[in-house]
Amino acid sequence: MDKIYELLKYLFLGFFQGLTEPIPISSSGHLLLAQYFLDLSIEGMSFELLVNAASLLAVLLIYRSDITRLTINGLRYIKTREEAARADFRFIIYLVIATIPAGVIGILYDDEIASFFKEGILLIGITLLITGIALWTIRNLRGRKNDAELKLTDAIIIGIAQAIALIPGISRSGATIVAAMGLGMKQETALRFSFLMFIPVSFGGLLLSLSDIVNDPDLNSLLIPYTVAFLGSLVASYFSLKWFMNIMAKGNLKYFAYYCFVVGGSIVLFNF
Repeated sequence: MDKIYELLKYLFLGFFQGLTEPIPISSSGHLLLAQYFLDLSIEGMSFELLVNAASLLAVLLIYRSDITRLTINGLRYIKTREEAARADFRFIIYLVIATIPAGVIGILYDDEIASFFKEGILLIGITLLITGIALWTIRNLRGRKNDAELKLTDAIIIGIAQAIALIPGISRSGATIVAAMGLGMKQETALRFSFLMFIPVSFGGLLLSLSDIVNDPDLNSLLIPYTVAFLGSLVASYFSLKWFMNIMAKGNLKYFAYYCFVVGGSIVLFNF
């Protein structure tokens, strides 16, 4: 029974992380909440890195056609300077620029960021309220900028928003989408830019922390539970992102703001 319970625990946490990763309610914050309320404790960063890798794989599957197009046109522009491929080449450059703030801060302040995860759930309650306020402010925006109309300043501002989302409870997708829509982007463009930004940041973090996973003393004993969690996160991330794309198309971000207000407010109220 203990082994079954352990597998169910990891399956639940993997599924829960995958479900909350694409939507703007902070997967890192909710993973900490799940462990707190279920009285579960998973030491080290290996687990979070693995389930995050599963979410990365789901994003790659969903945006595979965009990734293929951008890659082909980016290389074509470098080789031929063909004007028709210029917009996609610039889009790639802006994606690279937008990933720099989170990458630099993540490397320079890794220990400080890790300390946020030990601050308890009150911090998560406060940052969820901040996420809710941000989502509420842009709930009625309908931008006009498409992929070809993005500017360097747009990439920098969205990159800074992603860096701020390193704090647990500040949603990465929420922060970047709020910034993008605040800059006048269409919902579709904001969503695509946000999740294509997720790819290099997530992949880079995984590579930098690969040694932590390989050298995890509990890795052998947790291989099956980690695999179960990975698969749960992959399936949940895929369908959650598909669902969120539909929500974005309908402009219903206000419901996520309501959720953040209720959950964040409840945490703050009962932990002061």
